[in-house]
This record gives sequence, structure tokens and C-alpha cells, in this order.
Amino acid sequence: MSIVNLLNALPGACAQGLIWGIMAIGVYLTYRILDLADLTVDGTMCTGGAVCIFMMLNGYNVWVALFVAFLAGMLAGMVTGILHTFLGIPAILAGILTQLGLYSVNLRILGNKSNQAINVDKYDLLISLRFIKDVPFYRNTILIVAVITVILIAILYWFFGTELGCSIRATGSNVNMSRAQGINTDFNKVLGLMISNGIVAFASGLYAQYQGFADVNAGRGAIVIGLAAVIIGQVVFGRIHANFACKLLFVSLGGIIYYLVLQVVMWFGLNSNDLKLISALVVATFLAIPHLKETYFKGIGKKGGVSRA
Repeated sequence: MSIVNLLNALPGACAQGLIWGIMAIGVYLTYRILDLADLTVDGTMCTGGAVCIFMMLNGYNVWVALFVAFLAGMLAGMVTGILHTFLGIPAILAGILTQLGLYSVNLRILGNKSNQAINVDKYDLLISLRFIKDVPFYRNTILIVAVITVILIAILYWFFGTELGCSIRATGSNVNMSRAQGINTDFNKVLGLMISNGIVAFASGLYAQYQGFADVNAGRGAIVIGLAAVIIGQVVFGRIHANFACKLLFVSLGGIIYYLVLQVVMWFGLNSNDLKLISALVVATFLAIPHLKETYFKGIGKKGGVSRA
């Protein structure tokens, strides 16, 4: 692949990174705020797209389709939350169970097909792969997804500043202390999982439009990409003292960086079949950077060289 081809591919990588950045914000809410390992997203990342495409094929407006996809994701998160809180199943196993059940549900939504396409010429899609270049700026996919991301971050920043939002954050910070203060921690966990998976499903609806189809395997490995964006955002921008809104923005930027790194790696001529392996290596690398810096490079750069024991 020539450098020209790489440059031509970068706008598409940025668009995908922004979409997956929205998904990563949903992952961030459970991973960082609630301190739960939620694997439901691998199923929800297909559910939202399947619902969105199904609704649009049946004549519904794109915004209605995305809203229903959001509700479907919230329902999936509620199932995981109930399994975890009221039935006592560990969060990671509850997510796996919901994800497993969603595979069959997603097939039913898609009409027992593995994928369902939607024609960009017949339906008024909000975003599309074809809306990256040679379109009016207000139809550009990158701009639209960027605006949606900013609005989403603003809503979440407002919500988690309310009494209910603060109680959810307190639940993730210290469950026992929150319970001692009279906070219903089980309700907060369920609500947090619902919001998280609703955002993931919303991102899935956008991604299905971008691709032009919904696929039953679309969410496979989604949790890896979501965690990658969270970790990359933390590693790259970790030194910046930021409030909650900026941290969410860094997660979104982490999604862009992730896809740009993948695009550059693929530019070196690696086989596309190795994409999952490359993804795992990229995530492992960014996960290891904080530990390596703390262990081996802690004193480098300080006055006097390496710190003495």
C-alpha cells in the first residue's frame, strides 16, 4: 500500500474511531465508574445495529431507529444487572450469559439471517462510509459523529453531576460505604449497566449505518476495542489534569488513535486475517506502558538522573 493510499484511508479510520469512541464511553462507565467487568457489550454491539436497521427498513425515521436501539441496549443492560444484583451472579458471568442469549435474539431481529443490508440510496441514513468525501460539510460523517459525541459527553457530564449520578459514582468507588450512607447500590448498578449498554447500542446503530449493514458477528471482540480506547486515552492524556467531561473526551480520542494505529500497521502490508492479533498486541502494548514507565523509567528525566533507593 502506498503512502497515498494510507492518507486516503485515514478519514475513514477517523470516522470509525469516533463511532467506536462512543461505544468506548459506554465501556468506560462500567469499567471505570462502576468498577464492573461487563461483557454484555459484545452482544449489545450487534443488537443496536440490528434494531436500527430493522426499524429503518420498516419505514421509521433514523432518529426513531437510533432511540429504539438505545432502549434495546438499556434492556440488555438491565438483564445483566438483574442477573448480577438480584440473582447474585458475578458481573462477568452475568455479562457472558446475557451476551450468549443476545446472539439468538439478534438473529431473530435480523429475520434469522446472519446480516441485513440497507441501501444508502433508498434510505435517509444519518452517516455512511460514502459520506466521508465529496459531500456537503453538514453531511460529512466525521463532523456528524463528532457533534453527537460532544452532545453525549455534555449530557453525561450533567447527569453524573446530579444527585443520582453522584450516587452511581459513589457506588463504583466504594460499595460498602455507599450502602452505609443509605444508597441503593443494587439499583445504581442496574441503572449504570443500562446506561452503558444503551450508549453501546446507540453506537452500534451508527456503525451499522456507516457500514451499510448489520451483522450478527459485529460485536465479536467489541469489549477489546472499547477497553483499548479507554486505556489509550488514559495513557496518552493521563498527565493532563482533567474533569469528568475531558476524561470522556479522551476516551473518544483513544478510539480514533486506536484505529489510526491499526491503519498504519496494516499499511506495512500485514495480512487482514491478523487484525484480531494486531488488536490484541496494540491493547497489550498500551496496557503495559504505565507499568513499564513506573518500573523501569520512573527516575529518568528527573534532575540528577535515576532516583536512588
